[in-house]
Amino acid sequence: MKIAAFVAASGLALFAAACSKPAETPSGGSTSAAGAAFKACMVTDTGGIDDHSFNAGTWAGMEKAKGANSAIKTSYVASSAQSDYAPNLTNQASAGCQYIQAVGGLMADATTAAAKANPKIQFSIVDSGNGGQANIYPVQFETQQAAFLAGYLAAGYSKSGKVGTYGGMKIPPVTIFMDGFADGVKKYNEVKGKNVQVLGWDKAKQDGLFTNDFVKQDAGKAKSDALAAQGADVIMPVAGGAGLGTAANAGNKYTVIWVDSDGCNTTQYCSVMLSTVVKNMTDLVSEAVGKSATSNGALLPNTGSKGTLENNGVSLAPYHDFDSKIDATLKAEIDQLKADIIAGKITVTSPAQPK
Repeated sequence: MKIAAFVAASGLALFAAACSKPAETPSGGSTSAAGAAFKACMVTDTGGIDDHSFNAGTWAGMEKAKGANSAIKTSYVASSAQSDYAPNLTNQASAGCQYIQAVGGLMADATTAAAKANPKIQFSIVDSGNGGQANIYPVQFETQQAAFLAGYLAAGYSKSGKVGTYGGMKIPPVTIFMDGFADGVKKYNEVKGKNVQVLGWDKAKQDGLFTNDFVKQDAGKAKSDALAAQGADVIMPVAGGAGLGTAANAGNKYTVIWVDSDGCNTTQYCSVMLSTVVKNMTDLVSEAVGKSATSNGALLPNTGSKGTLENNGVSLAPYHDFDSKIDATLKAEIDQLKADIIAGKITVTSPAQPK
């Protein structure tokens, strides 16, 4: 779980698997030297293509690959429910897709089954492993590293001494953010002799607050309202489109730390976003699609790729509107923590991190 302009993800209509058609985008005209286009296809998770998060960031990677190689044709099918994963993946394989991109750990089992049934097709999945299949290329992230920096930032910026987080579902690509966030707050307390509290997640117990989906903005608003009522003045939703409910109601009550794709670039809520824990899905997916398109039919290594602070696969986004509001000393400390993690002087771990 190495996830894109957005406005209101949960308001978009998702295509049902039984009647959906790939939303194919033109490849730009020319094809490969052999005269054949390379068909790269994607199946979204339930958040939809415009979730302002991991689906959208992954699709941006597909489009970036197409922009770099006019032989690549891209399309996607949206999943409206988890039951759509398997038929959507199967339909993409039947449609002649040479590269099929799955998005999110919830799709792991369906992707493994589809890859096993279609061993000559290159599959890839964001935020999950290869499922033991030679034809699955995993794109994973050491997200806890960047979330650690966000936790330290939140603790240093908080005026109430309480910060909060909640997730969409209790799955590794979500809890890895929450683990790193909690450890960053803990580090701040150790360095400063403070007692900033983390609400919404207990790393030791691996338990906390969840909306149980990645779409419903009302559910996200309810969770952040509950955290704010307990005193949290910085909140990190790890809930895809549901987190927009938090961003829409921030401001005087609390500020937001967004996740996956820089919220100042992908939502209308930059004015309330302290920063973003970024997973660089766009570049890593683009790289995978590009390599597959030029592989002459050979499968990519099923070891995949892994985003870290060192290779910029994960990062803490710029502070944007909050840049002048964050103490210079706090900024310098975060920069040093990043350098120490890259140098191996600090190790940030999570039970959910890629193996």
